[in-house]
Amino acid sequence: MAANKNIRIGPVALTTTLTTNILNPQTLTGGVSAGGTSNTATYILIRHIRIANKTASAATFSLWIGATGSNVAGTEFMGTAQSVPANSYVDWYGMIRLDTADFLVGGAGTTTALTFEAEGEIGVAG
Repeated sequence: MAANKNIRIGPVALTTTLTTNILNPQTLTGGVSAGGTSNTATYILIRHIRIANKTASAATFSLWIGATGSNVAGTEFMGTAQSVPANSYVDWYGMIRLDTADFLVGGAGTTTALTFEAEGEIGVAG
């Protein structure tokens, strides 16, 4: 089995649509922001997320892990309307695995004020 590979995800400008698919591991038919298509299903280990605010005003964001285009109660992951100070950023460190059925979805309170960027690993699901 091949070793996991380090990946960078984004940057992705967050919009006010709070059900936007930001990340989903690639499958036999594709994925979201996971680096193209593959001949096999993959998983992603997220180790760091940064939400950066490029504006002179504070802005909020929310992220969920669940089904595609969905942000139902109980699937909140990071930043439920969390404020990011003007010209600053919020970091998250940890480890969470996304499999092919898992979508990281979310958005911001102000269109394109915030940018999502993450680092982690991608591996082949087995």
